[in-house]
Amino acid sequence: MSLLADPVDIALSGRDATAQRAVPQDTTKFAEAALAASKREGLLLAVRARWVALALIAATLPVINPNWDVIYYILMLGIFAVIGWAQLKVGAAGWSWRELALMYCDLALLTFMSVVPNPWSTVDWPIAMQFRFDSFIYFFVLLATATLAYSWRTVIAMGIWTSALWVIGVGWAWLQPATHAALSERIRAAVGPDLRMFSVIDPQAINLGGRVQDIVVFLIVAFTLAVAVRRSNRLLISHAGIERERTNLARYFSPNVVAELSGNDEPLKQVRTQDVAVLFADIVGFTRYAEGRSPTEVIGTLREFHERMEREVFRHHGTLDKYLGDGLMATFGTPFTGERDAGNALLCAQAMIGSIDDLNRARHDRGQSSIQLSVGLHYGQVVLGDIGLNRLEFAVIGTTVNVASRLESLTREFGCSLVASDDLVQRARAETAGSNVALMPLVAKPALKVRGLEQPVDIWIGVNAP
Repeated sequence: MSLLADPVDIALSGRDATAQRAVPQDTTKFAEAALAASKREGLLLAVRARWVALALIAATLPVINPNWDVIYYILMLGIFAVIGWAQLKVGAAGWSWRELALMYCDLALLTFMSVVPNPWSTVDWPIAMQFRFDSFIYFFVLLATATLAYSWRTVIAMGIWTSALWVIGVGWAWLQPATHAALSERIRAAVGPDLRMFSVIDPQAINLGGRVQDIVVFLIVAFTLAVAVRRSNRLLISHAGIERERTNLARYFSPNVVAELSGNDEPLKQVRTQDVAVLFADIVGFTRYAEGRSPTEVIGTLREFHERMEREVFRHHGTLDKYLGDGLMATFGTPFTGERDAGNALLCAQAMIGSIDDLNRARHDRGQSSIQLSVGLHYGQVVLGDIGLNRLEFAVIGTTVNVASRLESLTREFGCSLVASDDLVQRARAETAGSNVALMPLVAKPALKVRGLEQPVDIWIGVNAP
């Protein structure tokens, strides 16, 4: 079964050119993926529904027509089942001439069965008698299953193709020479002057009005179902946009925060100030490490590093603010403050150090050199909000951010892996007081003058660092 229109075209149909150009590229990507997944699922469901319908029809036909010639129609149902299997094999998102050809075979075969008399029948009936069996209703079965996998454009095309084939079939039957003139004359004599009754009873009457009614009703149903399919596609695109937004949020926030953000209306656009714990992590001497190594090895090391650091940030309910080459910035308490933001930041730093120790053991087993982590932590007031026009970024700015960055650089002077401000340590201890949370051992150092601040900053260093 086919999507006549490109998935992106389906997603954007009904909008003007300006709106089409304004659709974000990542939304298009998610829309294509959502439509492709829906097509695969819908195609499988449609073929299964076809097989069930064919089985029910095959079981019903002998009851309706208890004659041996009904086997002809049952065998024809088997061909429809094979066509469905073929559609399942060649089905793919996007335009496909194979699927269109199979769909046309469906309609042409059903038209042939409805118009041409059963060749196995021993009864000599006029061709017009074929229309007395109301076989046109089976086109609705094909149309119904089509809505499970086809685009709305294809459903409309199916309605038009069916109407065209039906016109051809009816026209062929109407052009056939009369074969039972004597029978018609006897019926005319029995009915008398009532021509309407004669047109109903006459076995050679094709009843063109009834055939036109078949087409009109079928087109009405086809267009109605096409509208429903189009609406369903729009809902699918809307859902894809929501999933895109959730995925984008998941790149920065922990899963629990994503769930909360997705239930609010644009909470990140509100510019505000609040207390936040800021963490900077970096690989010490990475520039020197990268010299003389292949790009593949350098990027591989960065991927291992960032993968582990990102995991710890999210595990401790932090927000990944940005990657900084061989480092990163994370915040705790954004976009919403929590009860243990400072404690989570300190626990995250502790987990990061432990994770790098594990990584270094693995690197040593592979014959690779170790890497050294440096972490800086500070707690204080920051400004939050979106910045940018087309490419928005959730910004966390302020003196607290600058201090955390400079504390990270102080790890080189102290020969340690972690330097935290006294503001963060005291806040973390207050948050975890009375709990069984074990904060890493820290040693107080004399207050230091930090560039950008008037007052010296009391600091702590991690004693388990080299």
